[in-house]
Amino acid sequence: MNLVLMGLPGAGKGTQAERIVEKYNIPHISTGDMFRAAMKEETELGLKAKSFMDQGQLVPDEVTIGIVRERLEKEDCQNGFLLDGFPRTVPQAEALEELMNQLGRTLDYVINIDVDQSILLERLTGRRICKECGSTYHLVFNPPANEGVCDKCGGELYQRADDNAETVGNRLEVNIKQAKPLLDFYESKGYLRNIDGQQAIDIVFSDITELLGGRA
Repeated sequence: MNLVLMGLPGAGKGTQAERIVEKYNIPHISTGDMFRAAMKEETELGLKAKSFMDQGQLVPDEVTIGIVRERLEKEDCQNGFLLDGFPRTVPQAEALEELMNQLGRTLDYVINIDVDQSILLERLTGRRICKECGSTYHLVFNPPANEGVCDKCGGELYQRADDNAETVGNRLEVNIKQAKPLLDFYESKGYLRNIDGQQAIDIVFSDITELLGGRA
């Protein structure tokens, strides 16, 4: 089963990725993990990627897709994979399609966990972190027993600067603009499946397994 997982920040993508990987016994391949592994193994492409990253530059698509190819050719991907964080652009999606053709494989689905922007804003701005022990809370979904106080150590809770409404709103706008052409591309190809991410976590996962037909 060859899958691409998409979703905006706060949509619950990470939680669902863990469950999909466990149920279907396929590797979770994130862009960051891929780059780190290639650099650690000091592959030719890994070293190329490192040279761009060390200079604070974006890694060119041809290097990225080469690293993706190396990863998908590994033995643990023979029964499928879950790609997360790649592709990010239509040219990358087209390059992935060409790569899949070369490998004699096809994508099954592009699963997009769809959540309304206002709900994402609430999810992302409600996070609070303990200054002392680092425990994380949420004002709506996982509030502390006493407002502003950590349940575990009594430390003061604070909101990270990048969790304020204006910053989060801007971040979401950027992500939405980036994601739309990619979603349109995969919809035109017939791969895209939108899953309602505003439901309880278990129901979201149930919808995903129903889509995948209970395959294991």
